[in-house]
Amino acid sequence: MTSKNIIIQGAKTHNLKNIDVEIPRDKLVVITGLSGSGKSSLAFDTLYAEGQRRYVESLSSYARQFLSMMEKPEVDAIEGLSPAISIQQKSSSHNPRSTVGTVTEIYDYLRLLFARIGSPKCPEHLVTLEAKEISQIVDETIKKFSDEKVQILAPCIQQKKGEYENLFKELSLLGFMRFLVDGKIYMADEVP
Repeated sequence: MTSKNIIIQGAKTHNLKNIDVEIPRDKLVVITGLSGSGKSSLAFDTLYAEGQRRYVESLSSYARQFLSMMEKPEVDAIEGLSPAISIQQKSSSHNPRSTVGTVTEIYDYLRLLFARIGSPKCPEHLVTLEAKEISQIVDETIKKFSDEKVQILAPCIQQKKGEYENLFKELSLLGFMRFLVDGKIYMADEVP
C-alpha cells in the first residue's frame, strides 16, 4: 500500500540541518522560506535527486550507461517517494519547439522506456506491428491480392512546380507505365 505522505527523515543536504518532514502526496505543495533557508536543497537536491536516482537505478545496466546519475542526497531515510521530474529556476532557451517533456528532461527517459518495453500498434486496428523482411511483405501482398490488379506508388516529385517531361521519359524507359499526377493516374504516353 502506498503511503499518503512522502516522509523525509534526517535530511542534511547543504543548508538542511537534520530535518524531518512529511509532505502530502498528490497535492500541490509550496516550499517557502528566507533566502538560504534550504528550499532548493529540500526540493531539488534531496527529493528530486533521490527520486531520479531511484528511477535510474531501476533501469537495466545498459540503459543506465546513457544517463547521468545524481549524487545520493545526505538523508537518513525517504519513504513514499515516486519517480520525480523537476523544472529548475533557470533561464530557459525560449525555444518555441520546447515541450514539457524537453524542458523537464523527461523526454529522453520516456523515449528509452518506450523503446525498451513498448510495442508498436496500428492506431486504426490495434494490431501489434512486427518487423518483416521485404520478401515477406511481397509474399503476403501477392497472396492477399492474387486475383486483383495492384499498383504500388512511390513519390518522385512532391510539391515542386515545373515541367518534368524528361523524368517521365526516363521512368518510362525503366518500365514504369502509369504515373499519378495531381491526384489523377495517366498512362506513360498521356502524361500532361
